[in-house]
Amino acid sequence: MAPIDDLERFEPFRHLSAAGRALLSQGVLRKSVASAAAVVHKGQSVSGAYIALEGRLRVFTIAPNGTEATLYFIDPGETCVLALNCLFNDLLYPAWVQAETPASIAVIAGPVYRRLFETEPPIQNLTVTTLSTLVYRLMAELEQVHSSQHKVRLAQFILTHAASDGTLQMTQQQLARHLGTTREVVARIVGEFVNAELLRTRRGSLAIRDPYGLRRVVSPDPGGRR
Repeated sequence: MAPIDDLERFEPFRHLSAAGRALLSQGVLRKSVASAAAVVHKGQSVSGAYIALEGRLRVFTIAPNGTEATLYFIDPGETCVLALNCLFNDLLYPAWVQAETPASIAVIAGPVYRRLFETEPPIQNLTVTTLSTLVYRLMAELEQVHSSQHKVRLAQFILTHAASDGTLQMTQQQLARHLGTTREVVARIVGEFVNAELLRTRRGSLAIRDPYGLRRVVSPDPGGRR
């Protein structure tokens, strides 16, 4: 089966004009990769747009301490937004791509994809959808990260500033000002702590119910050490 036939299993490529299909057939190839195989390395020049045909790809970055952090996954019919950004802006790839499972990929040559983007509405829609989907995913991840950070900071603040009897005479609005967030965020996290039986709420104050549990929020270490 030709790579273009594989691509036409997916919605955008089924609706190309005859000229678009002819152009695509001149600049697409299929690449198969084994599970855990590297597909793209950080700093690599991007030769084209990558469309997953089968399997799943993982896009990730590596922190200075060597730990990996997944940015997003690419499933069949999806393309890599970082590769598109590199393609349109002549940049080197800023992350790594690895096959999560045995996978096959269609690689559309850069000049061909750019020309298709100029002339074919389905490719324009694919590109815009890819960008908007990634923004949504990254915003969700960012919200989760910020939520976790606020949770740790709030637990630390309560442990540090509570009186000897475990009470903290502060309103949720005051806590929000100290943490640089909104009262709604503090109220949600306090509610989670109450449901987990870590805190009790009183009018204008909080009371620590389980100091050891609250310390584990700050540090997963069973001993509560940082």
